[in-house]
Amino acid sequence: MPDVAVHHETVVPQAQQDITDGGPDMVQFVDGEGTRLERTPANTPYADIVEALTPEDGRSMYRDLVLVRRLDAEGHALQRQGELGLWPSLLGQEAAQVGAGRAMRSQDFAFPGYREHGVAWCRGIEPEQLLALFRGVDNGGWSPSELNYHLYTIVIGNQMLHATGYAMGMQRDGVVGTGDEERDAAVMAFTGDGGTAQGDFNESLVFAGVANAPLVIFVQNNQWAISEPNYKQFRVPPYQRAQGFGFPGIRVDGNDVLAVYAVTKAALDNARSGQGPTLIEAFTYRLGAHTTSDDPTKYRSAAEVDIWREKDPIKRMRGFLSQKGYADDAFYASVDREADELAVRVRTACQNMPEPSQERMFDEIYVDPHPVVEREKAQFLEYQAGFETEGAR
Repeated sequence: MPDVAVHHETVVPQAQQDITDGGPDMVQFVDGEGTRLERTPANTPYADIVEALTPEDGRSMYRDLVLVRRLDAEGHALQRQGELGLWPSLLGQEAAQVGAGRAMRSQDFAFPGYREHGVAWCRGIEPEQLLALFRGVDNGGWSPSELNYHLYTIVIGNQMLHATGYAMGMQRDGVVGTGDEERDAAVMAFTGDGGTAQGDFNESLVFAGVANAPLVIFVQNNQWAISEPNYKQFRVPPYQRAQGFGFPGIRVDGNDVLAVYAVTKAALDNARSGQGPTLIEAFTYRLGAHTTSDDPTKYRSAAEVDIWREKDPIKRMRGFLSQKGYADDAFYASVDREADELAVRVRTACQNMPEPSQERMFDEIYVDPHPVVEREKAQFLEYQAGFETEGAR
């Protein structure tokens, strides 16, 4: 029988742990200043992937980080000015999303939550399509089949089941483990640390493990599920929980784009080749609010945020490029100009989006006409017409 007293003496209360330390298992290749780290037991399995990247790859990743952050900043500002209904910021999580998104191949399929603007960027979703969704002038924002990027899922954890089912479908379609790099495909499912508490999340991992599905579960552990810190969400970190479902779990520094890219590429390669699922926990931090309807000053300290700002993903990638001599001031200035141009473009587009017709929200629910939807549409239009009649009196 376990000695309960000893157990309580040896476990450090999670509320007292350093939440900025990912521990010795965390895969990391550059530190907060961008200095390339030596090989460690944790990063050695992925070192060859990082070392195969070219200077151009590094510059391109940096560009993505900067442009995605600028898009996010514009989304936040537009919401504050009343142009969007809501905006869930990704500030601080750019490296996790860009690294994961760039590791995917065109034939892979992604199931996002609602904060994955950086993955959307990498999949080729136009920023205006994201803004149209949060402005409420489009039912979805984009066609999932065009770029293999599913619509955002607002309900926490639902997308995990969708992703697992889709991955099992790929197995049955024979696009896994054929040895053909142009054909073999995998699925990525994105959620936050809060999503790991949902039943849908755990049920999807049961099915993925048993079916050996070609799935990569990507958990962005940004330390807070709205106002709930990690230590109030779980006792065992997400990457260690994968073992209980029968497949590997990896913790990666989510602010290190090189590490995220390498870990995700390896996991996707395994999934496509028929070796089954992997859970990746990107250890990162949400620098902003949960959404624009949230006030994080009510539940966390400014000192905690300041510590994480020193781990900024853009700062460290710029440091890495400069230390290696892969980029100069002219390059950084050109990226900044491009970011400014992007900001003007998306702001202008957002403010000039046409209002949809009242009946449009009924028109894209089913492929074919549905009698219930048609009846609801007629009732809605009759109700709206009543206001016009009343106003004419």
